Amino acid sequence: MIVIGIFAAAAALVFAWAVSLYNRFVRLRSMMAEAWSGIDVQLKRRVDLIPNLVETVKGYATHEKDLFEKVSALRAQSVSAGTVKEQAAAETALTASLRTLFAVAEAYPELKANTNFLELQKSLSDIEDQVQMARRYFNGTVRENNVLVDSFPSNIIARLSGFTKGDFFELDDEGERKAPQVRFN
Repeated sequence: MIVIGIFAAAAALVFAWAVSLYNRFVRLRSMMAEAWSGIDVQLKRRVDLIPNLVETVKGYATHEKDLFEKVSALRAQSVSAGTVKEQAAAETALTASLRTLFAVAEAYPELKANTNFLELQKSLSDIEDQVQMARRYFNGTVRENNVLVDSFPSNIIARLSGFTKGDFFELDDEGERKAPQVRFN
């Protein structure tokens, strides 16, 4: 009788542990979705701001048609990205083209003094800060999830329950380490 009681207590503890781990995975999955939503909101704000920025610069730099078309195409690519990796790739390219756009703007003193342009530039900078904070939160949540998915014995519960590792939101751009090149034809 005592052996059966000890076995039942041990089974109950293992079951409680497994339920606890399962609930932790569910919580992390919800936190990752919430964190991605935060990134998505900021990226949408950024994407909505870009046409105004392009139109403002366009009025001064009419010969930069290719740049404006590239920014618009990359904006569309960012909007249509479906996965974390696709979004990261789109954002890397869009960020590089925006840097080039701002480098072009540097060549126009009237544009740099334009109140509308300055306000758009400030708004974009604020949004970039918000994206960076949201990205850190998302990546922290993904890291916590990935550690739990890979760690023993929680990896057993992860496999049995179908929980998988998440993708980090990384902007891998070698261009971030280099100054943009601006060419006038």
